[in-house]
Amino acid sequence: MKEHATTKQNTASATVIVGTQFGDEGKGKLVDFLSSRYDVVVRYQGGANAGHTICFDDKTVVLHLIPSGIFHEGCTCVIGNGVVIDPNALLKEIRQVEELGYDVRDRLYISHNAHLIMPYHKLLDSLHESAQNAKKIGTTGRGIGPSYEDKFARRGIRVVDLLHPELLEEKLRDNLEAKNKLIRNVYDNEGMDVEEMVREYSEFDAIINPYVKNTQLYLNRQLREGKSILLEGAQGCLLDVDHGTYPYVTSSNPTSGGASTGSGIAPNHIRNVIGVCKAYMTRVGNGAFPTELHDETGEKLGKIGHEFGATTGRRRRCGWLDLVALRYSLIVNGVTELALTKLDVLDSFDEVKVCTSYMIDGREITDFPTDDQTLSRVTPVYTTLAGWKVSNAGARTFDDMHPATQAFVSFLEEQLDVPVTFISVGPGRDETVFK
Repeated sequence: MKEHATTKQNTASATVIVGTQFGDEGKGKLVDFLSSRYDVVVRYQGGANAGHTICFDDKTVVLHLIPSGIFHEGCTCVIGNGVVIDPNALLKEIRQVEELGYDVRDRLYISHNAHLIMPYHKLLDSLHESAQNAKKIGTTGRGIGPSYEDKFARRGIRVVDLLHPELLEEKLRDNLEAKNKLIRNVYDNEGMDVEEMVREYSEFDAIINPYVKNTQLYLNRQLREGKSILLEGAQGCLLDVDHGTYPYVTSSNPTSGGASTGSGIAPNHIRNVIGVCKAYMTRVGNGAFPTELHDETGEKLGKIGHEFGATTGRRRRCGWLDLVALRYSLIVNGVTELALTKLDVLDSFDEVKVCTSYMIDGREITDFPTDDQTLSRVTPVYTTLAGWKVSNAGARTFDDMHPATQAFVSFLEEQLDVPVTFISVGPGRDETVFK
């Protein structure tokens, strides 16, 4: 990990950064911190339903689609084919970055194979979630799920379609005819105007055209030229549609395997997988959460950690760190090293608890059950560690940290058998310890 901190990567390889919990682990800070050491940063899945918060130069910026590396001038950013793109959200984000004084043109490329989130996807997302009553999944209403549904049903609209106006119009009319029947007959809504949509997306073509590229070929060309690539996902492993706590999951694959399919980079090019986890745990939306705290401690974690969604503003549910879930994430993603974030949130606690196993039906288990029915029945078994009651914000090496903090980190390494190489001791870019 030291090589990341001191020099730009100069070998033809890729590193994947994955969230190991329910998302919101602080991936944005790590990507921002490491981006200056890489030539290209790629977002490989998800949509504008995830927000990566970055703090630097007395600024706090939230990005939803553009990779966090955009704030390093020597870094090229790519939105990969596995991402679903809301055009309006993307244009707003491009303007935001430019207003901060950073060039985007010739530094941001968008895969021509990425799918678009259309207005009818957002409407259907909202209507469907509202109709679920007590069975709500807890989606953000950003149209992510319906867009991926159309993608896998082979009726999606891709970025490349914007470059062919006649085909775009034909697809829009066919799709909206079917969607409006659903919207009107099932959800008793008035539907959407196809003419307005055709006009809006035809205009978007001219704006997005300079950014569109065959990014699969571009990325592999960069690797052949000896360039280094950093890949970032949006959500966390436990929200993966295949490996997460189904059905309370996202609609794509934020796990490390998704990095290959969402970018076009073959697995043999991936050398490192860095797992990101908070020193505690949070979850947004519905679904089982074994270590969730419904008491003053949970409230305190949320208050100190400012645990509100960067995209929706929704309050995050808070609980102690769950090593049963974390071990599962490390295995599924092939994590080679861990980045521990938001350690500073625990600075004022007299003691810190860590879940090391579960109890269910009178027996102890250490394997993580991904089905929500079983997970909702487990009881966490905790190990209690001493708190440190001081700030480590000024620490820049592991030896600078308080002994009780060092003991906490060492305990995690012993339990997980994976090195913790990056420790965030504050929100700022430089408030970071390398171990």
